[in-house]
Amino acid sequence: MFAFIIRRLIQAIVVMVAVAFIAFMLFQYVGDPVVFLLGQDARPDQIRQLRIDLGLDQPFFVQFWHFLVNAAQGEFGLSLRQGAKVSRLISERLPATFELAIVAALLALLVGVPMGVYAALKRGRFMSQVFMTISLIGVSLPTFLIGILLILVFAVWLGWFPSFGRGDVVQVGWWRSGLLTVDGWHHIVLPAVTLAVFQLTLIMRLVRAEMLEVLRTDYIKFARARGLSDNAIHFGHALKNTLVPVMTITGLQLGGLIAFAIITETVFQWPGMGLLFIQAVTFADIPVMAAYLCLIALIFVVINLVVDLLYFLVDPRLRVGPAGGH
Repeated sequence: MFAFIIRRLIQAIVVMVAVAFIAFMLFQYVGDPVVFLLGQDARPDQIRQLRIDLGLDQPFFVQFWHFLVNAAQGEFGLSLRQGAKVSRLISERLPATFELAIVAALLALLVGVPMGVYAALKRGRFMSQVFMTISLIGVSLPTFLIGILLILVFAVWLGWFPSFGRGDVVQVGWWRSGLLTVDGWHHIVLPAVTLAVFQLTLIMRLVRAEMLEVLRTDYIKFARARGLSDNAIHFGHALKNTLVPVMTITGLQLGGLIAFAIITETVFQWPGMGLLFIQAVTFADIPVMAAYLCLIALIFVVINLVVDLLYFLVDPRLRVGPAGGH
């Protein structure tokens, strides 16, 4: 286990350095930050002095090393659009995106897994066909259209939920949470459902496919021959082995929820990192774009490491050493 963790950490460091290099290249080829800061009417001596102050007169790899050191400390300079530290802007927006992604992921898991199990165990039943039809619609519809439809029905026509914003939040240390207020939950329902629909249908279809595959294996037939009950077979044996690939997809999708909540946050004007990134792209705010890229890569790396470690808890075959033939 220790050697496995060390290997994964080394791989994670290599990945983060590669992503940091890509983020650093944004500074080299996506506009000139000096021009953004001083404007088109700046004098040559002002431009030259600012380049020296920012270290842009130094060799390429020296600049990249300084970028790596600062990025490891969570520092990406100042936002070219807002003039504030990028780390502060990210820390202000991170709680909103993180809470939205967590609620959407829990919703997708709590609904998608039971639906997938039911669709596998009750093939041909009416509700099973309904679930498969819903999953097809959920996979086919784009996220922004789902969000607009939900706003039209539940915010405009019925007036049950607000159509934008985060609602009331509570300050807990440096974290601003909307999950501790009724108004916060009221505001998060529609964006969380919008973000969860695709993940829910994906998990449901994956669970159904894996469950059907596991139910055809020899050890399930042997369990039936031993006289085990259907519940013991379905939930004690089949579902447990089905969860290994489901955990992989869920882990990657959680990173995807955080990374690609951009559309949902834009539709609902949710004050998260996705909305910040859209504004950064619009104004070519390179430090914010670079910080967002590095942070999302770090989230994916951490989630993948956690998922790999969870494999050892779910699948005992992975804990068998060389003496066991693996």
